[in-house]
Amino acid sequence: MPTNIEIKARAGDPEGLRAAVVAMADAGPDVVEQDDTFFACPNGRVKLRVLGSARGVLIFYRRADDPGPASSYYVCSETSDPDGLRAVLAAANDETGRVRKRRTVYRIGRTRVHLDAVEGLGDFVEVEVPVDDAATQDAAAAEARRLLGVLGIDTSSLVEGAYVDLLAGD
Repeated sequence: MPTNIEIKARAGDPEGLRAAVVAMADAGPDVVEQDDTFFACPNGRVKLRVLGSARGVLIFYRRADDPGPASSYYVCSETSDPDGLRAVLAAANDETGRVRKRRTVYRIGRTRVHLDAVEGLGDFVEVEVPVDDAATQDAAAAEARRLLGVLGIDTSSLVEGAYVDLLAGD
């Protein structure tokens, strides 16, 4: 399965953070409206990410709910009928939550930096470093921590779990 090392943090100063990311970015911004519906899954998380009326992605992932660098293993499948797929999944499994956000994506080297405005929660930053032949898990985790330091994100801002957990109050 593909793997990322991920860190999520609250953005105390979203505009200052955006300026710092823009100054370092090699690519972006790409702005995407995302509507994620989560479904019951005993061995990870399953969500349907709707990106438009004719585009969605079904995503299964497994990630520890730790506040630091965490490995995220994932598998994705695209769909041209996200509403139909949501109906099928809802009939087969319990919906466990829904997250709507505006995600602005930048790339700094090989790292993806997401500036997220999450409905009902506020502003966050996610750093995703791919693990592959170019970077081991340890190297990717070190890069994620280094980037948070350069961006001035304090470890007290790190977030455990997923946005859906925060919305549920877990």
